Amino acid sequence: MAQLNNVTPLFKDLAKVEHEHNIACRECSLYRLCLPLGLHSNDLAQLDKIIKRSQGFTRGEALFASDTPFKSIFVVRSGSFKTTVQASDGREQVTGFYFPGEFIGMDAIYEQAYKSTAKALESSSVCELPFEKLQEFGTTMPQLQVQMMSRLSKELSGDKTLMFLLGKKTAEEKLATFLLSLSRRFQDRGFSAREFQLTMSRGDIANHLGLAVETVSRLFTRFQDEGLISIQSKAISLLDSDKLKQLCG
Repeated sequence: MAQLNNVTPLFKDLAKVEHEHNIACRECSLYRLCLPLGLHSNDLAQLDKIIKRSQGFTRGEALFASDTPFKSIFVVRSGSFKTTVQASDGREQVTGFYFPGEFIGMDAIYEQAYKSTAKALESSSVCELPFEKLQEFGTTMPQLQVQMMSRLSKELSGDKTLMFLLGKKTAEEKLATFLLSLSRRFQDRGFSAREFQLTMSRGDIANHLGLAVETVSRLFTRFQDEGLISIQSKAISLLDSDKLKQLCG
C-alpha cells in the first residue's frame, strides 16, 4: 500500500502536466480570436501540440525578414509588430501593424517566402504555427481550413482598404480613419475601444499613411486642440468618436 501511495501522486503530477499542456490555448484570452470555434477537445489538443510559443522579442527584434523561406504563420500573443517592405531605392514602406490575436505572415503562403520584414514594436511574444502541420491537420479539421480562408480574405480586404486610404483620402481623413481602425481592432480583442497605446512611432504612422511626419504631428495637435483626442506619451484616448467618423469622409 505504501508503494501505491507513493506512485499515485506521480501519476497525478503527470496528469496535471498533460492537462495544462492540452488547455494552454483554451486558457489564453485570445483563444476565440485565433483558433476556429467548434473544434473537439481531441482536435484542440492535437493542434495545441504543434504550436510553438516564443519566449519573447525585444523592441526592434525581427520575427522574420523579407525573402527568407516560409515555414510558419505567427499569431501575436502579446505586444505588437510592424511589417515593412523595401523599395529598390532603399526606402522602407510600413505595410501594417499587428496586435494580440492577429496573424502575421499569411502573404508568404503563395510564393513560399516572406514578402516583408516583421519587427517588434515593444516587448512581444508570438505563437508559431508550422504551415506543413497546419495543412496536415486541415484534411481532418474542416473548421481549421475555413478559419484560414477567413484570415486570408481579411488580409485581402485590409490591403484594398489601405490602397483606398492612401489614394483617395485627405491627410486628416487618413489619420482619423487610422485611429478608428485601431479602436475597432482593440475592441474586437476585448480591450478598450476608447483608450489604447500607440506603440508605433509618429514616423511609422506617417510612413504607413503616406504622409510627412510633420503633417501627422500637426494633425495630432489639432485633434487635441479640438477635443477629439487626448494624448499622454504613447497613451491615446478618443474623446469624440462621432466627430472622428465625420472626418473620415
